[in-house]
Amino acid sequence: MARRTAEKARRFTKVGYLDLPGGGQVVVRGHLAFVGHMRPPHGTSILDVADPARPRLLSQVTVPEDVHSHKVRVVGEFMLVNYERYPPTDTTRSPQVGLKIFDIGDPSRPREAAFFPTHGRGVHRFDIQGPYAYVSTEWVGFRSNILAILDVSNPLHPSVVGRWSLPGQEASEGEASSRQPTHYWVHLALARGNRVYAACGRAGVAIVDVSDPRQPATVGTAQWNPPYTSPTHTFLPIPHPIRNRRFAVVTDEDVTDEVLEDPPSFMWVLDITHEARPVPVATYHATPRGLVAPGKRFGAHQPWEHVRDDNIVFVTWFSGGVRAVDISDPYAPSEVGYYVPPRDDVDRVPQTNDVYVDERGLVYTIDRSRGFHVLAFGR
Repeated sequence: MARRTAEKARRFTKVGYLDLPGGGQVVVRGHLAFVGHMRPPHGTSILDVADPARPRLLSQVTVPEDVHSHKVRVVGEFMLVNYERYPPTDTTRSPQVGLKIFDIGDPSRPREAAFFPTHGRGVHRFDIQGPYAYVSTEWVGFRSNILAILDVSNPLHPSVVGRWSLPGQEASEGEASSRQPTHYWVHLALARGNRVYAACGRAGVAIVDVSDPRQPATVGTAQWNPPYTSPTHTFLPIPHPIRNRRFAVVTDEDVTDEVLEDPPSFMWVLDITHEARPVPVATYHATPRGLVAPGKRFGAHQPWEHVRDDNIVFVTWFSGGVRAVDISDPYAPSEVGYYVPPRDDVDRVPQTNDVYVDERGLVYTIDRSRGFHVLAFGR
């Protein structure tokens, strides 16, 4: 019989748990939680979390064996999910890829409402603000994923509004651009007001003006590769000033499965007061003691995509679970809590992948291997 380890926690307590297939993203709207899954045939699960101690499955959307549908967003009575080639690197496969939209007026019976096709490997990640979706996808005439801006004001009929790409991504720019490193792409672009904050892998990060979404324009960039080679994953602006300045956090992504690579994948703090020149001012990295296992990722991944007035960033750390990091002093981030789920002899360490905090203050985390946790965070 497999031995089960104890959870490790500071200021977090477990409220509820549901054994779900591995997840890529979790979002919560009211009493409903939506989980996009890592591997087919699992697409998206819709859960009832009205009683957080007993989350229950309402419905599941399945996908074809060659489709990756690990991301989900919800707007009103519509659920949007990505369709990406699976495995993404297998170019022998040509599934129908793009953005799929479901009517979830009855969340126990999601109904396909529309599909916006894209190209190549398809849609990796996306964000939604107002009438627009900001989509990371491959596109005809470009190398790897660019930012496509779609009008989804009528979810039944999405349409392209504008595009933005990195230098060298246009195929017409010549042979040299084809030698860009892997992860030279638009990974995730978060929309905030008339700006988009794009994490671009080994191209660093970019602030993009989308006040006219038909003509997005670069405002400023920052890059630390080389010598720090972990690709950027998420560029999250803090919605309020700290010390009368504007800051953002950027998570790298540990993509190697190598334990304790050097340099590690960080969470960075950037001063973005002067948008044309974002400046890294600090880093945070979890202490690896007792949290690593050969062949399993340990490092930064995805924060909750909002920071409250308390300045605590909730961020997932793969085998480090979920960490709570206080950036009230942005030049010296400090860890103030963590939750590392229990594991058995088969799954020696967790692979915590995403985190979300709902309006009740409950913290939801998912594992890329298996599991859905509901947590409470103590002040």
